[in-house]
Amino acid sequence: MTAGESWAEGPGGGSVVRRILLGSQLRRLRESRGITREAAGYSIRASESKISRMELGRVSFKARDIEDLLTLYGVADEVERGALLGLAKEANVAGWWHSFGDVLPGWFQTYVGLEAAASHIRLYEVQFVHGLLQTESYAHAVVARGMPNAPKAEIDRRVALRLSRQKALVSERAPQLHAILDEAALRRPYGDRAVMQGQLRHLIEVSEQPNITLQVMPFSFGGHAGESGAFAMLRFPESDLSDIVYLEQLTSALYLDKREEVAQYEKVMKRLEEDSPDPEESRDVLRGLLQLT
Repeated sequence: MTAGESWAEGPGGGSVVRRILLGSQLRRLRESRGITREAAGYSIRASESKISRMELGRVSFKARDIEDLLTLYGVADEVERGALLGLAKEANVAGWWHSFGDVLPGWFQTYVGLEAAASHIRLYEVQFVHGLLQTESYAHAVVARGMPNAPKAEIDRRVALRLSRQKALVSERAPQLHAILDEAALRRPYGDRAVMQGQLRHLIEVSEQPNITLQVMPFSFGGHAGESGAFAMLRFPESDLSDIVYLEQLTSALYLDKREEVAQYEKVMKRLEEDSPDPEESRDVLRGLLQLT
């Protein structure tokens, strides 16, 4: 996965993280044997580009192809072969979010899969409250504003997807979430007064959860490190998987995993954390905004 690359994932794409892990292991095995992608592709009756997509985790895997590649790469140990074939099988199991394929763009399915697998999520948002922290009423107002001509059924489905993503925050394996919301996101009205008040109360409440850290970047600070806009950083429990920075665009997304690029966003996130009021002070900011709403 490289800077500027947009992933497309079909409804049967399966586990994003497992595909990435299996692809990276296949690449390491191939390179350790000095085998070219072209030669690897020939061994499974496929093109060099197919091998490249497999190693990037961008396609589903066929057991026969994995078996043939492992043989080509000299992996004879049955335990090792079994583990990799098992990973391939797991990678092809569709995630819960695929049931929303009718309203979920392929490029966003990738993010939802990564988000669901992350152990740490850090994000900065400036336009509106992030989807993981939205109330149902606020989410409905955001979706309806963004899709004014969409039928009610589609809007309801998109809201349902957003609420389903939030279930991870209260699950047994809930990730650590550190969210920094620009004050602009909290002052920009979506829905009526009651919707905004409900959203602010919800933020105050969820910020008390042990796995959620919430900070507000106030207008009073002036210019700050988040000048480039919203982004999310994902970290995974698997040591083989690097941190990923997610940048959403209108019709696609960027996934950055190069160490030097991730490091730049790490610096920005750290500065935002240091410059924003701490979580308790941020709750006071939220209470003040609630009184003004």
